[in-house]
Amino acid sequence: MDKFNYQQLQYKKFIPEKTWALALAVVGLIGGVILISLHLGTSSSSLLSCGGGARGTKNPGNATSLQMEAIRHYATSRVVPQQSFGEITLSFDVLRRTAPCNFLVFGLGHDSLMWASLNPGGTTLFLEEDPKWVQTVLKDAPALRADTVKYRTQLQQADELLRHYQNEPDCSVIKSFLRGNEKCRLALNMLSDKVYDTEWDLIMVDAPRGYFAEAPGRMAAIYSAAVMARNRKKSGVTHVFLHDVDRKVEKQYAEKFLCRKYRVNAAGRLWHFEIPPAATATGGDFC
Repeated sequence: MDKFNYQQLQYKKFIPEKTWALALAVVGLIGGVILISLHLGTSSSSLLSCGGGARGTKNPGNATSLQMEAIRHYATSRVVPQQSFGEITLSFDVLRRTAPCNFLVFGLGHDSLMWASLNPGGTTLFLEEDPKWVQTVLKDAPALRADTVKYRTQLQQADELLRHYQNEPDCSVIKSFLRGNEKCRLALNMLSDKVYDTEWDLIMVDAPRGYFAEAPGRMAAIYSAAVMARNRKKSGVTHVFLHDVDRKVEKQYAEKFLCRKYRVNAAGRLWHFEIPPAATATGGDFC
């Protein structure tokens, strides 16, 4: 495989292969959020995080500046978000009801400015596997917040990791912890304290790469999202969105850890789950 084709495969989700119609639709969504946030900015209630959690950017002016930058970007760039308009709308409808809130996104790309702008006044954090790509994206969008994650799994280990989950006590639903969990290979134990110390209201799993054998795969991201949701202390559910559910591993791990009974909506290749805290969940396993 030549270098050009390899780069196409490695960064396929960032290639400008969508139409201008999607770009205009995204601009329309962000424009609507600007109008809403400006209206809410006249009230102190607009500064409250959904569920009373941690704050992000509290200044409505700063949030509006980010949204205007997003509009400029998508109105002038040939590169548009990887998800379809229907998939974006599914997440947008939840963000519209809950923002400003705590939004954790696995993956950093040309759609990141959109996600951050759709959560004005909230905390939006991106987790990305490629440090060079983080530098590239943040160079053009320095207002975004991103952490680099070094995964310890490979896609080709997906079946073996399920057996590991069954046999490793530190993976069990009874313990289900991430920080300092060295024994459970599905636990993301290398994240920053700000990830562990924040209760995330929305989690989008759209990374890491999962389309060749040596790629990290999304097994650990899905498992860890389920653990975060179950460990929620605030009232209400955690909204988890999983993309690329047409692929075997994503679908298999979703049904194992995110649970079919918690799936509330779907659009295209995106599933939406509403996962309750462990205190209100039923059964002795994740599902």
